[in-house]
Amino acid sequence: MDADAKDGKDPKETERLRVGTAVRRRRRALDLTLASVAERSGLSVPFLSQIENDRARPSDRSLQRLADALETSADRLIAASDAARTVAVSRSGTGDGAGAAGTRRLVHGRHQLEALEFSGEHDTEGEFQHRNDELMYVADGSVEVEAEGRAYRLGRGDTLFLSGGVRHRWRSGGPETRVVVVTVADHIETPPPPEG
Repeated sequence: MDADAKDGKDPKETERLRVGTAVRRRRRALDLTLASVAERSGLSVPFLSQIENDRARPSDRSLQRLADALETSADRLIAASDAARTVAVSRSGTGDGAGAAGTRRLVHGRHQLEALEFSGEHDTEGEFQHRNDELMYVADGSVEVEAEGRAYRLGRGDTLFLSGGVRHRWRSGGPETRVVVVTVADHIETPPPPEG
């Protein structure tokens, strides 16, 4: 008996909760805005946004209206959402790098996050400026980072957050250094920060 059945939840209800990725992909494939899908389906833009972010569960009727607006079926959205769920393990010691020696890709495929592990001495050539947010975590050793004209020295266990658009460069402090860099993928459009 699965956990959902033990909790008294219909497994189909749980599936419907997770259709967000499939809905977003289908909407983008059709080059539609949330507003145009709202107009086609009669559902509100905020509700559609919550569905796409898996924060709201559409009823059977709402899911059908959404599927009709996206020129597909509810069953296909549910099936696509199953295919969109990924669980992957990246084992230490695998040599599947991102091109440079001492660099290991931690997330494979096209996802919302990208993550790289850098081991040993590393010095970026030139500055980086990523479209979206980035987090650097120093697992071992130390790192020197220059961001927006200021210098930062990070040691073991330290993190540095850089919002999208911040110019930066970095270098490791020695051969024992191990750094993990996690970024929101460039193909993800993040909303601009609120004015204020």
